[in-house]
Amino acid sequence: MEILLIRTFSEVIATGSFVAAAERLNVTQSTVSMRIRALEEQLGCLLFLRSKAGARLTPAGTQFQRYARGIIRIWEQARLEVALPPGYRGQLRLGGQFTLWDGLLLKWLHWMRTAAPDIALRTEVGLSPGLMRQLLDGVLDIGVMYTPESSADLVVERLFDERFILVSTIGTSTAPFEPGYVYVDWGPEFQAAHAAQYPDLPMPGMSTSLGALALRYILENGGSGYFPERVVRPFLQSGALKRVAKAPVFGRAAYLVYPDVQDNAALSIALQGVRHVAALETEDQSTPLDLLSTE
Repeated sequence: MEILLIRTFSEVIATGSFVAAAERLNVTQSTVSMRIRALEEQLGCLLFLRSKAGARLTPAGTQFQRYARGIIRIWEQARLEVALPPGYRGQLRLGGQFTLWDGLLLKWLHWMRTAAPDIALRTEVGLSPGLMRQLLDGVLDIGVMYTPESSADLVVERLFDERFILVSTIGTSTAPFEPGYVYVDWGPEFQAAHAAQYPDLPMPGMSTSLGALALRYILENGGSGYFPERVVRPFLQSGALKRVAKAPVFGRAAYLVYPDVQDNAALSIALQGVRHVAALETEDQSTPLDLLSTE
């Protein structure tokens, strides 16, 4: 049984349709259909019920899904161990959302190189749904994200509360009610809290879903925006940015997600490192913050 067929099966489940799976895999829809048909022939059963609305699992498909995840996990582990660079005793795979790589997970990489130099590291950047799927499939060992899904196979641990504060290059800023305000989309929870606090705010002249881009733009061209406190702290200390007085502060929890295993030494070391750098990153926060609260 080819691993490619099983990966395609997993992608159809994740996307809900053959068309979307084809786009994600960068192949044609007919190729996806051919792979699923080949897998069904090998198993001797129908895995999906196709309709205009998409594809949903048959009872046989639901049963095979559990085995598919195990097969992909074993394959990934074997592939990594065979390809392990000389001088390394193991490999660890971590994925995180882009904003969490900024500062936090980059510091984790340095911590790992010091604490476990004989562990090879593989890193990924993605959104919560994709990271969760890779964790379930065994492609990742650790995920750090904002919106995890519950799973019996994974441990979901609240890591820290991210604080989003309003900063500006202007000392007497009226942000967000000024032309230079850049709206950063930090996700549905932030959108709702922001809208509740600023119900009369007109459509910003510039908006983006990439915080790093917005921050660089503001630093180079002037303006204001909401960013994680830990990320903008160096710019506040240098004077490049000023915190907007009396502006609401928004919170969002970040989570550590990993398999529920007890005998993986490399995983234990890596988890210890993530918790350590998270504690260092947030220890300077002025006050604890409940999820999506304001002050």
